[in-house]
Amino acid sequence: MLPIIYSDEFLLHDTGYFHPEKPERLTAIKNALKAAPWTDQIEWKTPTPVDQRDPMLYLQRVHDPSYINGVRALSNRGGGQIDSDTVVSPRTYEVALLAVSAWLDGVDSVLTTGEPAFVLARPPGHHALREVGMGFCIFNNEACAASYALDHPGVNRIAILDWDVHHGNGTQTIVQGNPRIAYCSLHQFPLFPGTGNTSEHGKYNNVLNLPMLPGSTMADYQPLFEHKVIPFLSNFQPDLLIVSAGYDATEDDPLANMRLQPEDYGVFTKYCLQLTRRILFGLEGGYDLNSLGRSVVATIESCLMNMN
Repeated sequence: MLPIIYSDEFLLHDTGYFHPEKPERLTAIKNALKAAPWTDQIEWKTPTPVDQRDPMLYLQRVHDPSYINGVRALSNRGGGQIDSDTVVSPRTYEVALLAVSAWLDGVDSVLTTGEPAFVLARPPGHHALREVGMGFCIFNNEACAASYALDHPGVNRIAILDWDVHHGNGTQTIVQGNPRIAYCSLHQFPLFPGTGNTSEHGKYNNVLNLPMLPGSTMADYQPLFEHKVIPFLSNFQPDLLIVSAGYDATEDDPLANMRLQPEDYGVFTKYCLQLTRRILFGLEGGYDLNSLGRSVVATIESCLMNMN
């Protein structure tokens, strides 16, 4: 069984009718997974309620307290906007806290079973900086999960692979000063947020950025996985691999210009499984609902094909 950590509470982060990061994204994924022929091999798990496992300890390691308090205050006032892309609604603060808790649950699952887990949550996180959210992201779920994982016995190194089409500027900024965390990103360039240059290696040579030209296909991604991504991650010898699983590099996605097919994410997943089975996948981008559902199905299917 492969755990999917999900709650209908994640639908209550209301970004507005025309916003691409909308609740229907989760509904599309959920429907696609329930229609898959192996749906009985999925275990749907509800995240630990925030009042039973306060994620604030890890949130405060990652974000300035003034920013956390600002999001809470904005939610309590009925919502507003952090920037032109990033919306806070009346329920956003508590939903974003629950998303962090879900990512922590995902860490627990992977470290306990040694098998993959998938966090199906929103809002996403990889653009969120220490002091402010941006790019649809409120709190940096990945960085919180990495910090939490490093508190576990026997966990000395964490690798984060970000295959979202946008560079995870927030994640890189937060983790690059920690020698126990490596960060690797494949992303379209030029594209929002305009970061992720090849010259950025991190304080401990723990960052690998692989900017890619618009129009890239699997023929462009595959050599990078084989000759750059997997060697970089393998050399770091992580005890846990966290995947910022964005699915917005598909050909049909409206916010980017890549040409991946949904099944290509199954190939990405197979590469990761060659490195370790201790993988936590967490949803990031992906804005064409049909491609998004099919891409997540491809990811889960690759994991299930080789489950112990």
